Amino acid sequence: MLINQAKEKGGEYTYNEIMQQPDIWLKVYDLYMERKNDLDRFLEEVGSDTRVIFTGAGTSEYVGNVANEYLRSLDNRFESVATTDLVSSPYLHFKKDQKTLLVSFARSGNSPESLAAVELGQQIVDDFYNLAITCAPDGKLAEKLYDDEKAYVFIEPEGTNDKSFAMTSSFSSMLLATLLIFDQRADKEDLVKHIAKLGYEIVDRKEEVEKLVDLDFNRLVYLGSGPLYRLTNEARLKILELTAGEVAAIGESSMGFRHGPKSIINEETVVVSFVSENEYTKLYDLDILDEIHADKIAKRVISISNEKYGKEWNEFVLESKGINDVYLSLVYIMVAQIIGLVTSLKVGNTPDSPSKTKTVNRVVKGVKIHAYK
Repeated sequence: MLINQAKEKGGEYTYNEIMQQPDIWLKVYDLYMERKNDLDRFLEEVGSDTRVIFTGAGTSEYVGNVANEYLRSLDNRFESVATTDLVSSPYLHFKKDQKTLLVSFARSGNSPESLAAVELGQQIVDDFYNLAITCAPDGKLAEKLYDDEKAYVFIEPEGTNDKSFAMTSSFSSMLLATLLIFDQRADKEDLVKHIAKLGYEIVDRKEEVEKLVDLDFNRLVYLGSGPLYRLTNEARLKILELTAGEVAAIGESSMGFRHGPKSIINEETVVVSFVSENEYTKLYDLDILDEIHADKIAKRVISISNEKYGKEWNEFVLESKGINDVYLSLVYIMVAQIIGLVTSLKVGNTPDSPSKTKTVNRVVKGVKIHAYK
């Protein structure tokens, strides 16, 4: 199996960083508990009526996108805006008289947009706070905010500052930390342990995941609803990054897929659906899978879900009933990361450094930040 050759074929960091995630999640919970009192004091100072903007670029943006929809259903002050949008059009997003907490997600904290978004918020908004959730204690973002009285820096556990090109454990650790900080549920410890158990199961079943995509294809579609739809953007990005674009990939909502994006399906396409845990939403996820399978065009159709439906398509089932979709995102993305890794190896790439032209970099380069007046 290719997955077992990853370390010898230029994918050691990527492989290790995918497989370490269940351990990392338990460490994130422990760190959260250690810092909970300080976090609570900071958030109390910020205030419960303060606008909260999640922000980041690329995978870091998707952390906020996945968390936002769930948290916004509990409290409508949450929103998610990419740093690339905040920096290019700050006048659309920062309001002078609107008290704001900017929650910045950053693996390295060295992306120019991360720093510029903070500086623009400080420049434009009268009452402005920062919460940085980052994997690099010595990154520029963390260093900028350490001594700021209106900021808190949450450093993720050691090992989350992924050395590989593609973000994997950095993504899931920042997402989990965000949910722990802002979700008010009381069963956090049991929930994290359950998620970690499912993560260990995926590690044990990694060869089974590889078999799901053990065929030749050049297009991959990820589908989902709610937070799992937001997750499809991160899943398709792993394919694009790790294959250096040799496999085209899109992410779309289960219902939205019919409205044009379904045109991508041909005989070289694999379709993967993250099926919702919610019994109502699940009906729509299964409807589109039934339709795609009945079309008999796609090369393979795969569902990732919490129960077996006895369908003719390929089913990957995890015992995850009762876990909200936003938390299932942590588990389902591991499956997508493994698919990305083995697909990268299949096309002859070195996953730790997949850009053969070196024009796409681990930390973005070439960004010019213009002064804003």
